[in-house]
Formats: sequence, structure tokens, C-alpha cells
Amino acid sequence: MSNTLEVGKKLVELCRQGKAMEAVNTLYHPKIVSLEVADNPSGPARMEGLAAIKGKGEWWEKNHEIHSGEAEGPWPHGDRFIVRFKYEVTPKTGPMAGKRINLDEAALYTVKDGKIIQEEFFYHHGG
Repeated sequence: MSNTLEVGKKLVELCRQGKAMEAVNTLYHPKIVSLEVADNPSGPARMEGLAAIKGKGEWWEKNHEIHSGEAEGPWPHGDRFIVRFKYEVTPKTGPMAGKRINLDEAALYTVKDGKIIQEEFFYHHGG
């Protein structure tokens, strides 16, 4: 898959099917860089490499009861595209444990050689 739009469509399709880990395994570059808003319990704000990203995804799935999830987009621009995610979850750990919450975030993905080489998340963090 070399076309940025094709990669974006496949990512959205897999996320809508609840197959985020399949998306990581099939669409992500081995040298992927992931940028979150801040350090969090799943790891530092900046993570590099496929193993680290898989670990972050596994942590998320293990530590949240996911009631619903939506993926909108993609919106492409050159070698990048944006996807909007909305989730309704109940965290199993941390200060929000047991409280049902809504999450709304956008992610900017960069594609290189037909694979996602960088993901950058944008969301309101705390207070």
C-alpha cells in the first residue's frame, strides 16, 4: 500500500471493526514514532519502534472497558492524514477508575514507503 489515502482508509476500516492491533501489525512501519500529549501510565509521550507501540495498545486494551468507539476520516494532505476518534470507556485503573468517560481526539499520521511512520495525537489533557 503506497497511497496515503489508501493507508488512511484501511486504518479507519480496521479501527471501526475493533481491530486496532491488526492495524498496527499491518500498517505501521518498524521504526514508527508515536507522540502523545504528555507522559501517561502507558509510557512516555514519545515512543519509538513497533514493539513499544504494540505494548501501548495492549496496555490500553487491558486497562479500559471499551463501550463504544468511532473513527472518522481519513482527511489526507500529501504524505499525511488525520483521523478523529471518539470513545466511551471506563478506565480500570487510575483516578478515573470505574467512571464512564468520553474521549475525543484527533490523530495526524505520516506515511512513508506505504507504512505509517509517525502518529501524533491531539486531545485535551486534564483539568
